[in-house]
Amino acid sequence: MNVKSSMKLIGVVGLMALAAACASKSSTGPDVAATGNTNGGVTSGAVTPGSQEDLEQNVGHRVFFGYDQYSLSPQAQATLQKQADFLKQYPSVSVQLSGNCDERGTREYNLALGARRAEAARAYLVSLGVDSSRLTTVSYGKERPIDPRSTEDAWSLNRNSTTTIVNVGA
Repeated sequence: MNVKSSMKLIGVVGLMALAAACASKSSTGPDVAATGNTNGGVTSGAVTPGSQEDLEQNVGHRVFFGYDQYSLSPQAQATLQKQADFLKQYPSVSVQLSGNCDERGTREYNLALGARRAEAARAYLVSLGVDSSRLTTVSYGKERPIDPRSTEDAWSLNRNSTTTIVNVGA
């Protein structure tokens, strides 16, 4: 193999490694990193169907919001659609939707914004046919950050509504 061929081979291998790194990075954005939803909705054998782990791994239990926003993005709506399907599949499951904010703003302001975020998620689930009696909301404001750092990346993770199973009826 001559030097020119070797350089081409190294270039191709480098591009493949770069493409793999980019693909890996794009699949770990806020929704995937925070929800663990990396397997395309396929349930692994170790996960109990209808459990919190099932919700987190196969559906997605968090939706994210823009700075000082409580409107649902298309990506958030898609996750909530999956949650609605999950809740319809498991009609004995009740959930709590908790609204969360980043550290900026006063405690009172963030509690109110967190409440609007949780309510936006709840209202969307109800609009998709989930019985409102199965859904409760709470706001934690900035009190329960996913990421405690004071960076844009951390703040984007902390602006969310998180769905948690609170009751699995008989």
